[in-house]
Amino acid sequence: MAEELRVLELNGTWTLSALPRGKKPVDCKWVYKIKRHADGSIERYKARLVAKGFTQVEGIDFSETFAPVAKLVTIRCFLAVAIAMKWEIHQMDVHNAILHGDLHEEVYMSLPPSLSTARLGQVCRLHKSLYGSRQASRNWFSKLADALYAYGFKQCGADHSLFTYSRGTIFIAVLVYVDDLLEAGNSSAHCNSFKRHGSRMKIMRDQLEWRIIWVPNLEIGTRHCTCSCGRMFVLEGN
Repeated sequence: MAEELRVLELNGTWTLSALPRGKKPVDCKWVYKIKRHADGSIERYKARLVAKGFTQVEGIDFSETFAPVAKLVTIRCFLAVAIAMKWEIHQMDVHNAILHGDLHEEVYMSLPPSLSTARLGQVCRLHKSLYGSRQASRNWFSKLADALYAYGFKQCGADHSLFTYSRGTIFIAVLVYVDDLLEAGNSSAHCNSFKRHGSRMKIMRDQLEWRIIWVPNLEIGTRHCTCSCGRMFVLEGN
């Protein structure tokens, strides 16, 4: 929990302040999870601070909440084209994806359990989205889309979770599935350049140990461009 609080504070997620008159703070709680590798072995134990989004009031604490998620037909087309063209497929994980979204509404949250302050009556004024908040997914997707636009990607009109980059003979496609990204392109060097760009922005990391993405009834092994529907399997990436 101490590590999670440290990351949140370094990220500028909130500042401590007095609760303005007429405002009601959103509650929060700790959620504990065991993170596992693709083979089922334990990777680490994680504590996550989650806002009780069901206590937020529409029109005051949030407005829009919709965030695009890749359609299954788009994933199939993405894979079919990548395999037919013999492109490399890379999966990228996003560090604490939700926490990167900028919060535009004036939202206050009760102090997290285990966090104390010298002044009584203080609450957290949120500046970044927090897991559990109603607008968290939308704010994260907006932040990611802005980063892709800045790199030169264009958003697909048929599926807003698909972004394409085209310059000369170079073509790269990036598909967003919540906080996982699939990348494929005709230039390995430019694909790796984009991944390094994401790493420099401190929001992406390449899945080096196990290269696999999980979507409903579909598992994809990216090292050998293979996929399977309706059954469990993993491909070791070494």
